[in-house]
Amino acid sequence: MIRVQNLTKTYGDFTAVKDVSFAVQKGEIFAFLGPNGAGKTTTIKMLTTLLKPTSGKVELDGLDPVVEQTKARQSFGIVFQDPSLDGELTAYENMELHGVLYHVPRKLRAERIESLLKLFELWDRRDKYVKEFSGGMRRRLEIARGFLHTPKILFLDEPTLGLDPQSRNQLWTHVKHLNETEQVTVFLTTHYMDEAERVAQRIAIIDHGQIVAQGTPVELKEQTKTESLEDAFLALTGSTIRDEKAGSIDQMRQVAKMWRR
Repeated sequence: MIRVQNLTKTYGDFTAVKDVSFAVQKGEIFAFLGPNGAGKTTTIKMLTTLLKPTSGKVELDGLDPVVEQTKARQSFGIVFQDPSLDGELTAYENMELHGVLYHVPRKLRAERIESLLKLFELWDRRDKYVKEFSGGMRRRLEIARGFLHTPKILFLDEPTLGLDPQSRNQLWTHVKHLNETEQVTVFLTTHYMDEAERVAQRIAIIDHGQIVAQGTPVELKEQTKTESLEDAFLALTGSTIRDEKAGSIDQMRQVAKMWRR
């Protein structure tokens, strides 16, 4: 469903992603893990048409997102790390707007909105303004919206960041249900290692722009001779605290140099 071959992204002399390759099977929940500034977000942006690769190839359900940008966008849903709902609209209106933008037929749109809001336990709040929602409710709504146009792939970038354990557990229960019943391929990033170990069938770990390990949670623990995915992650990437802002500043400086040329 997702095929990445020798993917590279450079900004002048700075290489954010270097020669990355991996594949995700249809219906799989695949976790893409890495420290801050490791290249996760840059990779997701290239997969979702927001950035053009410097070199390498990406396929989403057989489509090249660089050449067939519109078709590729119709094939996936995405929930960004930063909030993207309109707080001045109701939950139903946010869903309705998304359905219109993705050209979901009116009858199907209404049925789909009702089904998803009920699944994510938001149907009783459908006419409430999103600005009145708690963080957990907003996150559930964003993910419900991501499923609205029946995507073949759903990208989740830190979907449970800042949520309490109960909300995280509830959210993943709903996502796994749709993954199983609709065969939606899920590509996720998270810093919660217990979460990745629990929900993902396979995992790729990226560090300094390169894939350092791939496999099932069990395989990664066996490879590093550790007892938990968190320990395996630290064994592969080290325990030094990373500064994500510093990496972003380096990228901006390189972009600025390119413009000056």
